[in-house]
Amino acid sequence: MHYVVYILENQNDKSWYIGFTSNLKQRLQEHKYKKSPYTSKKDNWELIYAELYLNKFDALGREKFLKSGSGRKFLKKQLANHLITNPKP
Repeated sequence: MHYVVYILENQNDKSWYIGFTSNLKQRLQEHKYKKSPYTSKKDNWELIYAELYLNKFDALGREKFLKSGSGRKFLKKQLANHLITNPKP
């Protein structure tokens, strides 16, 4: 089994959702059809980043890090080209 840490970006306001799952395809469908309490209030989410892990606890640790201030700083560097071509409104 594998685990995925992923980032969705709202295409309307450019906010991010950082999540963890063992089934990315199913989880993206849940976000799309508003079955997630965290993303259901907004439309137009797009997957912009994903990391694959073999160990569940490694993935959970990474998710926690990416949600931290240092993690957000890392993501801004990692996704610099995306952020330049898709600036906030």
